[in-house]
Amino acid sequence: MATFISDGLELAYDDIAPAGYERTILLVHGYASNRNEGWRRTGWFGAFERRRFRCVALDQRGHGESAGPHDPSAYERERLASDVLNLMDHLGLNRVDLFGYSMGTRTAMAVALRAPDRVSNLILGGIGGKMLEPSTPVIGNPMAEAMLAEDPETITQPFLKSFRQFADEQGEDRKALAAFTDARNPPLDVAAFASLPMPVLVVAGDRDTGAGDPEELARAFAHGHGVTVPGTDHFSAIPHALTKAAVFDFIDGILDDPWAR
Repeated sequence: MATFISDGLELAYDDIAPAGYERTILLVHGYASNRNEGWRRTGWFGAFERRRFRCVALDQRGHGESAGPHDPSAYERERLASDVLNLMDHLGLNRVDLFGYSMGTRTAMAVALRAPDRVSNLILGGIGGKMLEPSTPVIGNPMAEAMLAEDPETITQPFLKSFRQFADEQGEDRKALAAFTDARNPPLDVAAFASLPMPVLVVAGDRDTGAGDPEELARAFAHGHGVTVPGTDHFSAIPHALTKAAVFDFIDGILDDPWAR
């Protein structure tokens, strides 16, 4: 395990560089996941290595083998974005392809908005048009409550229960995950998406009810492409061969241009 220091926290990462690699991709996992579960087990490390990519993946703070403070202010989105940029600086990476999944897409978008010159291609997985909808007011913090529940069987909402079970399976620090969801983050500047200069891929499963239509979100970007993966939900889309095919077609520049339809 390799580590670096960002904002006073020790964060873990992998850096896999096959001989003769041609480009670098940086991977940002989702909530309650980690670099091993989100990218290695799902086959992405191997897929990128076969394509001669240098593959860098970090455990976001509060996840995996990285430090997990229990103060919600530690998880403000701009701090998460700084972690990614600090890792790039630590490794001497000027530009990368950047791939975020689920919660990791928000970190990736914050990086792209802050430092667009450092992102060659932006890939956003497990997200779609629902991100553009106004937030529905929620009483309390159901996700934090699910993470802190003494007995997971008391969690009645299937979506929340699935994340709690996922966190337990990974041995994650549930207090850190609860603090993560308590961070105060303003909405992302959707209007600024259109100013981003890099190509953007938005990809999600057709059964991912929390994401919505990828093409709807893709249209918010100047150079956006949306792909729907049939027969998959939020969790099954990430390891799916069709998701990998969409990502590599996008990077190779051979996806259909949605603006030409």
